[in-house]
Amino acid sequence: MKTCVIGASGYTGAELCRLLANHPLFELSDVYVSSGSADAHKLLSDLHGQLAGTVDLPLQPLEDEALASLANDMDLIFLATPHEASHDWMPVLTSGKAKILDLSGAFRIKHTETFKAFYGFDHMYTELLSSAVYGLADWHAAQIADARLIAVPGCYPTAALTALKPLFQNGLLDDSVRPIINAVSGVSGAGRKAALSNSFCEVSLQAYGVLQHRHTPEIEAYLGCPVIFTPHLGNFKRGILATITAKLAAGISAKQVNDAYYEAYAKTPIVRMRTQFPKLDDVVGSPYCDLHWKYDPQSRYLVVTSAIDNLLKGAASQAMQCANIVAGLPSHQGLVSSKQDGAL
Repeated sequence: MKTCVIGASGYTGAELCRLLANHPLFELSDVYVSSGSADAHKLLSDLHGQLAGTVDLPLQPLEDEALASLANDMDLIFLATPHEASHDWMPVLTSGKAKILDLSGAFRIKHTETFKAFYGFDHMYTELLSSAVYGLADWHAAQIADARLIAVPGCYPTAALTALKPLFQNGLLDDSVRPIINAVSGVSGAGRKAALSNSFCEVSLQAYGVLQHRHTPEIEAYLGCPVIFTPHLGNFKRGILATITAKLAAGISAKQVNDAYYEAYAKTPIVRMRTQFPKLDDVVGSPYCDLHWKYDPQSRYLVVTSAIDNLLKGAASQAMQCANIVAGLPSHQGLVSSKQDGAL
């Protein structure tokens, strides 16, 4: 399948290019940046040295007139672009044969008033918004398979939803108590553009976006219940560690919790149930989400930790899972070893 990446110069875009270049059945044809980007015409491997010899393609400046050609020439188009760019380009990109995998937040939230409140601009394409499929790959495979436009989830929502959905879907949560999500991300989540707020010399460990982060309505919409979500920025490059406290309904046993998690993730090697609470070193540089939980039946409180690489499972490798599903392949194709493939 012929593919391209728009917004390839960023951290997530570069990871997408690496994964596509190494995929046995996808062809990375072209890489693009916006027409005004200072990175235009540079080799992607000159910006991201780890891609030398793997992706030595020039970053082409994308003009609006070229969008229609891409829509008809490509099989899969990946957008690692700002929300506004994805929003504005989507009507043309979806007009051809290509399937679109958008890693921005432009098509995740269905409620337009909520979207405006959290993203700061009006959504003009409600028909596309209503047809977009949320690309939580380990849960929405059937919908993704038939989708033309896939809204790849945010990094924090991926970590939180992977941990909480088995509990909610099995009716294990006490619906009178909101799950509390405390999550810490590395600075790569803020993007490649330099800013004082994410400079290593400035970052310590701090909560931000308290009670107003745009990932809160995304988590709530695709979980099915309200939550309290507090993100933190840590002084490390990559990874998200989310520690979640949830109260379970009366009469729930540890066995029911265990069964809920193992039934949810028994068929995917991407989500790993661990025997101890995971750390970021377990997942950084990998497509995995690692989970571990502990339950106190007396208080009915459960604590579950979810660990992911924010640039991979939280972005690029989840987009690849979605692309695999669209192509009729196992969702983990090209992401985990052949040995694990054979174990399914």
